[in-house]
Amino acid sequence: MKRIDIVYGGERFSIGDRDLETLKQEIRSGLATGHHWLVVNDGEGEFHSAYLSISPGVPLALIPVPDHEPEGATEAWDGLGTVSETDV
Repeated sequence: MKRIDIVYGGERFSIGDRDLETLKQEIRSGLATGHHWLVVNDGEGEFHSAYLSISPGVPLALIPVPDHEPEGATEAWDGLGTVSETDV
């Protein structure tokens, strides 16, 4: 897996070099205590730490990004909530 994108508060963040199941377990464990600070990357390229406050009722989306596009893929996420055609 290339990275895991995270949508939080309408903004996109990412985590690299992590396993999806391990990340989900970290979030579940943090929620069990009532609150957890999740360290993520803010931006692209150079790492800039951001700390997301995770607690019950806070919407959070985990989006696994594979190392490569699946065979036959003809659409890509444009980051604006829509799908557009690409030359894959």
